[in-house]
Amino acid sequence: MPTHDPSAPARRRRELLLAGGALGLGALAVGYSASAAWPAPRFDDDPFALGVASGDPWPDGVVLWTRLAPEPLAPDGSGGMPPRRVDVAWEVAADERFRRIVRRGSATAVPELAHSVHVEVRGLEPATEYFYRFRTHGARSAVGRTRTAPAPHAAPRELRIGVASCQAWFEGHYTAYRHLAEEDVDVVFHLGDYIYENPIDANGGVRQTPLAAELRAEPYDLTQYRLRHALHRHDPDIIAAHQAHPWALVWDDHEIDDNWVGDHGKDPGSDPEAFRRRKAAAFQAFYEHLPLRLPNRPTGSRARLYRSLGYGRLATFHLLDTRQYRDDQACADVTSDCAERLTPGRTVLGAEQEDWLFAGLSRSTAVWNVIPQQVPVTQVDTVPGDGQAFVMDFWDGYRPARDRLFAELLARDVGNPVVLTGDMHRHMAADLKLDFDEPDSPTIGVEFVGTSISTKMDGMDLDPGGQNLLDANEHIRFTNYQRGYLRCTLTPESCRADFRVLPYVTRPGAPVSTRASFVTEAGNPGLQPA
Repeated sequence: MPTHDPSAPARRRRELLLAGGALGLGALAVGYSASAAWPAPRFDDDPFALGVASGDPWPDGVVLWTRLAPEPLAPDGSGGMPPRRVDVAWEVAADERFRRIVRRGSATAVPELAHSVHVEVRGLEPATEYFYRFRTHGARSAVGRTRTAPAPHAAPRELRIGVASCQAWFEGHYTAYRHLAEEDVDVVFHLGDYIYENPIDANGGVRQTPLAAELRAEPYDLTQYRLRHALHRHDPDIIAAHQAHPWALVWDDHEIDDNWVGDHGKDPGSDPEAFRRRKAAAFQAFYEHLPLRLPNRPTGSRARLYRSLGYGRLATFHLLDTRQYRDDQACADVTSDCAERLTPGRTVLGAEQEDWLFAGLSRSTAVWNVIPQQVPVTQVDTVPGDGQAFVMDFWDGYRPARDRLFAELLARDVGNPVVLTGDMHRHMAADLKLDFDEPDSPTIGVEFVGTSISTKMDGMDLDPGGQNLLDANEHIRFTNYQRGYLRCTLTPESCRADFRVLPYVTRPGAPVSTRASFVTEAGNPGLQPA
C-alpha cells in the first residue's frame, strides 16, 4: 500500500491554482479564435522546429514562447499547420530533468496568431534559474533555460548581459549566436533588425541555400512577414541562443522597411494608409515569433514596445522605441549638416514616450540606468577636418531631442546613465558630452554600440569609415567593423563592456574573441580601457 502523504492534497490544490492563473494569462494573450479545435493532431515532422524562447524576466516570472510549425517555410505562411486551434501543455521546473516541477498549465495555439504561444508564468522565485518545455499530442519541445530578475530591493553583486542586433540571414551565418548561447549571461537585449525585408537572391545570399520564390520577395503582407521571420528563426544557432537565455527585444527599421518613421516608409511619397497596412502585418508577425508580453501585442498598426525592466537596486533598463513616434528624418535623410535637424521641438521618442522615460529616470534608485535603444545618441560626425556631416537617421538628426534628454539627465541627477545601441553594424564606445563640440565639456554618461550578428558580412577590424569617425570625433574612443555582439558586466562599482568579434561569418565555424574592453566607474562617468 502506498505511503500516505497528508500534505499532498493541499500541495496539489496549490499547483492547480497557480497553473490556472498562468493559463488565464496565456488565454488572454491568445484571445478569441473562431477556428475549430484539432482534437487529435498528428505531426509527421517536429512541431517545435522553431525552438522555444523566454523573455522579459520579472522577479516573479517570465514569458515563455513557442510556435507550432512542423514546416516552418511552408509557402502559405502556416508553418504546415491546419486552420485549427491546438492545445499546448507547458511545464516549468527547478531542474533540467523536470523532477521538481514548480508550474504547469496549458495554452491554446490558434491560427490567427500563426499557432504561436505566449505564456506569462508568475509565482516564481527571484534571481533563480528555471527550465521549461512544451508538449502537444505526443510531441515534446527542447528544454529551455531561463532566469528571473532579482527582487526589487535586492542588491546583486553582479549582472551579466548580452547585446545583439542586425542579423540579415542572407549576409552571414549566425555563429555569433552559438557563442552567445555559451556565454554566462543573465539576459540578452536585442536592439532591432531581427529580420531584414530586402529581396533575397535565389541562392540565399552567402548561405548558398536555394530558396523558393515565396521566401525571396520583399514582404508586404502578413504571409510574407511570417515567412521572413520563419526564415531568420529556422537556424540552429539562433534557436540555441533563445533556448539558453531570456531575451528582451525591441524593433528597429528592417522589421518593416528601411528607415521607416511613423506612418511613412522609405520611399518618398509612399501612401500612409498602405504603409499602415504593411506595418500592421509586420507588427503582428514580430509578436508571433518572439517572447513578448500581452501589453506588447499590436493592435493594427500600433503597438507599445517601450517598457522598463528592473534588476534590483543594481540596474534599471529603460527600453525605447525610436521608430514609431519620431518626426521624419531631416533634409530628405541625406547625410549633411542642414539647419532642419536643429528645428526646436524635433522628437525621436514622441511626447508620451519621452515623458515616460524622464519620469522613469527620475524615479529610479538603481546604481545604473541603462537605456537600450536603436540608433546612436552620441554625436557622429562622418567627415574629418573642416565642416561636419551627420546621419539624419541618428539622434544627430534630432538635436533638440538629444539636448532635452541630456538636460533631464543632469536636472534629475540620474545615476550613471549608460546607453546601449545597435543599428550601425559596428562596435563603438563613446563618451556622452554635454557639448560635443567642446572637448572640455562635462561627460555625463557613456554609450556602447554593438556590432551586427551577420549584416554586412565579414567586415574588418578598422574600415575607412571607422577611421573617419575616430579622426572626426574625439569622444569616440573605439570602433571595429567586424561581426559579433556585446557582453556587459555591471557591479555596484563599474560597468564593463567586452566587444566580442568573429573573424568571418560568410562561412560557419568562426571562433570568438574580445577585441577590446572598456569600463565606466559608478559616480565617475567616462570610458577607461579595461
